Amino acid sequence: MVAATPLVLAATGELVAERSGVLNLGVEGMMIVGAIAGFSAMIATRNVAVALLAAVVAGALMAFLFGILALSLRANQVAAGLALTMFGLGLSALWGQGYSGQSAPLFPHLYVPGLTDLPLVGKLLFGHDLLLYLSLAMVAAVAWVLERTRLGLILRAVGENHDAAHAIGYPVIACRYLAVMFGGAMAGLGGAYLSLVQTPLWVERMTAGRGWIALALVVFAAWMPWRVLLGAYLFGGITVLQLHSQAVGLKVDAQLLSTLPYLATIAVLVIISRDTMRMRLSAPACLAKPFHVTT
Repeated sequence: MVAATPLVLAATGELVAERSGVLNLGVEGMMIVGAIAGFSAMIATRNVAVALLAAVVAGALMAFLFGILALSLRANQVAAGLALTMFGLGLSALWGQGYSGQSAPLFPHLYVPGLTDLPLVGKLLFGHDLLLYLSLAMVAAVAWVLERTRLGLILRAVGENHDAAHAIGYPVIACRYLAVMFGGAMAGLGGAYLSLVQTPLWVERMTAGRGWIALALVVFAAWMPWRVLLGAYLFGGITVLQLHSQAVGLKVDAQLLSTLPYLATIAVLVIISRDTMRMRLSAPACLAKPFHVTT
């Protein structure tokens, strides 16, 4: 659950951005900037709320920069996202030079009298940090907003047919800005989880490709929030598996085991692509339409 939480936060935010019709490949850059922003704020203030707010603002500002490039200046979304990732990695390395080797204060964990003390399931379900439970709540909230509210209907309309949405008066660019900035805020929060909870210290490039896994999770989930949660816990389990396999003395190189989450990501994408192609080939000609991403 702990290993999956950064993926849940980042992938849920990216799902909202993509449902609005925007592909932001800068998740890795937003996560790493959120990680150093939250860590530096925690070291300076020793206040959890301030640290999380700093991470959210940093991620949202990075997403706003992407919005300026891709939405206002109409730059290529793929190029803008890749540039945002490289910028975030460089900025975090510069920002974090004075924090290497420092440890963050312990993040508060939830304690529910009578439940946390239960054998086996107590600490497993009721003894985690508040951000883990917030990630579950955000998945539920996003699913409800997208499927049950007028705001979700507008967002989906903007993503599926922006010309029609504009024709009936919806502000397409403003909606996409808000969706992209929400995605950036969630990615920043996911990065802060890494530097404040999962490994409470600052290490350069500590996201280690999790932003790319979050992007793959959105595709794996077919842009559905509950599937994002399922996929994130699957990949989190694979990550923990490679750690425990080393602890029990499995005679496999540690470097090979550390590639398991990324190999699983590639395998899932290959399976999805194969199934999609099979569906297109088996569909009648009148129903087979090419998949396209709204830009």
